[in-house]
Amino acid sequence: MPVEKESKRGFASFIKSSSSRLSREGDKGGRLADNLYKLLVIDIDGTLLGKNETISAEDRDALARACALGIQVSLSTGRVAQACLKIINQLSLDGYHIFSDGALVSNPKNDEEVYVQPISKLMVRQAVEFAHLHEVNLEFYSTTHFFAEQETWSTDIRRQFFGIEPTIVDFTNLWEQERIIKGTLTVSSSEERAKADSFYLQFKSSLSLSWTKSPSYPDVDFINVLAPGISKGKALEVLASHFGISMNEIMAIGDGTNDISLFSSVGLAIAMGNASDEVKAVADHITLDVDHSGLAAAVKKFLL
Repeated sequence: MPVEKESKRGFASFIKSSSSRLSREGDKGGRLADNLYKLLVIDIDGTLLGKNETISAEDRDALARACALGIQVSLSTGRVAQACLKIINQLSLDGYHIFSDGALVSNPKNDEEVYVQPISKLMVRQAVEFAHLHEVNLEFYSTTHFFAEQETWSTDIRRQFFGIEPTIVDFTNLWEQERIIKGTLTVSSSEERAKADSFYLQFKSSLSLSWTKSPSYPDVDFINVLAPGISKGKALEVLASHFGISMNEIMAIGDGTNDISLFSSVGLAIAMGNASDEVKAVADHITLDVDHSGLAAAVKKFLL
């Protein structure tokens, strides 16, 4: 059974937070007194998709029932939009989603952008120069293309797992020609990790770097390279404003450290059972793991 877990905020702040939350909930299960949550924000890898890379029937049914009640469902992921189209179509989702860890909020069905923070051209150029000098395997994304300088095991993952084909180009002048939303370092060996560490040390004050994982590749680190100040939480604030709703009217479900910025501001934060202790510590509730349809369990408990 899922277990409740309060964040570690100290006894006084716990009492204050609990009183505030109970004043707007109809019961201790997390329902709002006057209405259901208006927006459900869900992570993909480790939350919606497990090791088998499929959406369970339970999760699919629960999300369909939530949509039928008029609740907006938005994805919030480190993935780029191109890697989410199949999922969006499978779930028949309309509207806006958070991509690239918060660098882009858009509706990929009509290419309407609500918010975008690309990497500056200067930083793209500097990142490319460093990658060339130190033989770092760096990849880039615009809103429509995945760019690589050569075919590698990493491009094979993008093709086979995410369903996106690389555009092979020389990066030397890429910064002049494309609006780059995200870069990626893909790490599996100690040598690649050392190069990624050197890249981090070089750019930690001028770029945002976030580490993510996929249950399908437990031994691989996907390191997102983004403009400074990017986070899922900041992007969600923009999306909530666009929808005209308060952050208290949002329920978020996730498993990764990049979901912590969401959890700190939404009305109800749900951590997956497979989430790290760091993520669980800031959640309001812990559900089942991804391979036991924890997303569906949370949606049924709090929304249906």
